[in-house]
Amino acid sequence: MNEIYVTGHRNPDTDSIVAAMSYAALKNALGEKEYTAVHMGTISDETNRMLRHFGFKPPRLIQNVRTQVRDLDFDRPPCLDASVTMDRAWQLMRSQKISAIPVTNEDGTLYGMLSAGDIATFSLNTIANPVVDEVPMFNLLSVIEGRIVGEGGDLVDTLSGSVSIALPQSCENLLFDSRDSIVLCGSQPDMIRRALDMQVSCLILCQTDVDPEWLKDAGKTCVISTPFDASRVHRLIYQAIPISRPCATGNLICFHLDDYIDDVREVVLKSRYRCYPVLDEEEKVVGTLSRYHLLRPRRKQVVLVDHNELSQTVPGIEQAEILAIVDHHRLADIQTRQPINVRNEPVGSTNTIITSMYQEHGVMPSPHMAGLMAAAILSDTVMFKSPTCTKRDIAMAERLARIAHVSLEELGRELFAAGAVDGKSAEDLLRSDFKEFHIAEQNLGVGQVTCIDSERLMERKEDLLEAMRRMRSERSYDMVILMLTDVLQEGTQLLYIGSDDAIRNAFAVEPKDNTVFLPGVMSRKKQVIPMLTTLWG
Repeated sequence: MNEIYVTGHRNPDTDSIVAAMSYAALKNALGEKEYTAVHMGTISDETNRMLRHFGFKPPRLIQNVRTQVRDLDFDRPPCLDASVTMDRAWQLMRSQKISAIPVTNEDGTLYGMLSAGDIATFSLNTIANPVVDEVPMFNLLSVIEGRIVGEGGDLVDTLSGSVSIALPQSCENLLFDSRDSIVLCGSQPDMIRRALDMQVSCLILCQTDVDPEWLKDAGKTCVISTPFDASRVHRLIYQAIPISRPCATGNLICFHLDDYIDDVREVVLKSRYRCYPVLDEEEKVVGTLSRYHLLRPRRKQVVLVDHNELSQTVPGIEQAEILAIVDHHRLADIQTRQPINVRNEPVGSTNTIITSMYQEHGVMPSPHMAGLMAAAILSDTVMFKSPTCTKRDIAMAERLARIAHVSLEELGRELFAAGAVDGKSAEDLLRSDFKEFHIAEQNLGVGQVTCIDSERLMERKEDLLEAMRRMRSERSYDMVILMLTDVLQEGTQLLYIGSDDAIRNAFAVEPKDNTVFLPGVMSRKKQVIPMLTTLWG
């Protein structure tokens, strides 16, 4: 099941955070469990207070929605331990029709990669050099289905030496002539006797009955009996080698689940490998990635709430699939690859729309969620004093308050408490609810702080203006504005860095010292941005 992100805008306010949470909760209540609320940027103190008040944790923080390795349908072949035999590995690769397989340590971390080419190269090398080195006895007995019949074999953990098939006694050039030999012998008493007399390291009896008399003189020779013929044993003995020997371990290229496919694609195009191991956060192998996996990547799926503007949405949205938009702002510049569900209504809060969606689906939010949604409506409508506020906002907030058993007046006072901004730096205040706008050829940044005592903030005017100057310089804005919106005064102290004429002509006022009071102005989107848009065309 693919996870679907529900996210508000950058520098999120309370309405944005709660909208993501309430929408995801609605979808989950309807049985669509893949929806997850996420957020970008820093959650404001106001929002954190409301989350704590109603017993919620903040949504998960994300940085972008760029396509990652975890989003790809990469292969998930079985991973083999480095101690597994080549025989077992080859059988598995052949049965599953795979050309490469990850080799892991005991803890699941990457040891190397074993390819069919590695197996073929090793097998061909054994023809020119028929020698084995420290083959584990467990492995050998497994691949040849053998059993130890001599006492000397019980003391042997590994076998080493040249592998020889015994020839008849009449042959002058015998294939074994040293004690380091591993001799494969059929029903040939003379050769068996010769091998035992020489005390070869190992004697493998192929398809022959074992004479107890032979074993009396076996000494330290490891004697093994197998039901296979000598020719087959000669091939299989090399397959008892652990795959740790032939597999590639150096200069491996691997990727992690969190790697972005843009970066992966660049690496893959410059390398010669066809298959790459994929590791998780604990460096354990979870699969393999091939070039064809990059051709049609599975995109992250996203629902946008409380915004529909590129400059305000999550980075990497161009690589994602937008499934739906729920918003109460003007239509902007978001584009989609296919038709989607868009719900955009002229109300004061996105949570007003989502409350209507709960009602339409016959789902009542929990008391805690209802309280949180009511707080979000109060926040975005500035306790119903914003010009964006509608009768629907008030009606839905009152309905949510009854479900949550809370007082809207008390909740509003807690939202905009005078001490909420105390102790915060000028930069933090400026960035707490900050949005970027592009109007004509003007780049504009507008922050807003809603409170019930703007005079206390105006005491920090110079610090705020200096923070605004730095932001203007860092981001190359034409203008930076900070709205200190006072709920009790029902107006806004507007601080700005930029053109005096723009403020003068847009609001028909006479600014002084980068400041002007705008009575009745409570809304950024309905009373500030439209005036500047009209001015700049």
